[in-house]
Amino acid sequence: MLRFAPIFIALIYGYAAFRFSMWRTARELDSKSSDLNDPVLNVHLADLARALDIPKIRVQIYEIDLINGLAASDGRIFITRGFYKKFQDGAITGAELASVIAHELGHVALGHSRRRMIGFAGQNAIRAAIMLMVPPVLRMVVPHLVSAAMSILGAKLSRNDEFEADAYASALLIKANIGTAPQIDLFHKLGALTGQKPTDDNAKSSLPAWLMTHPATKDRIKAIRSNEAKWVQSK
Repeated sequence: MLRFAPIFIALIYGYAAFRFSMWRTARELDSKSSDLNDPVLNVHLADLARALDIPKIRVQIYEIDLINGLAASDGRIFITRGFYKKFQDGAITGAELASVIAHELGHVALGHSRRRMIGFAGQNAIRAAIMLMVPPVLRMVVPHLVSAAMSILGAKLSRNDEFEADAYASALLIKANIGTAPQIDLFHKLGALTGQKPTDDNAKSSLPAWLMTHPATKDRIKAIRSNEAKWVQSK
């Protein structure tokens, strides 16, 4: 039984480390966020809330300049100040920003934060188990190989989460009578908004596809259009 103690310790460590990370992130968000209250966006949020049959969707502005949306582990939805400023400047529309909020709602509804916590703890346990099985002579090399394999697996799971959240957002936007056009339009704009080359015009990423935590833009757009076509045909 003692032989497997490192695996149990790794599981406990993985869980504790993830919980600490969530706690630290929550404190950061609490100290740097305020409620979003915009008359244009409130209309779109009301449409999304009606589609979900809930009274209200609360969104907060996270006071950083990066362009991003995020779903906290406690279910709260955030839009960064940088993203909101792009809306205020007219670079993106209210419907496009609503598609980001719908995507983050997808992460919450589909339990992606919990899945990542389980995955992180599991990866630590796998590392510990492998180290128990390899001979001492290989223990200088194996950790690097295991870490590389875990990075590839983690990236794959993250890409799957993004596809799932995109699909959830598409379904919600359609039900809210907003449609998927703003979602797709925003993907076309993201490269210019973030100062990066778009990934849907044959531009190459600095990372191999199997190490990217987010799918290529062209693949996300293709999946959105494919899902919408299937849903329309099934009606």
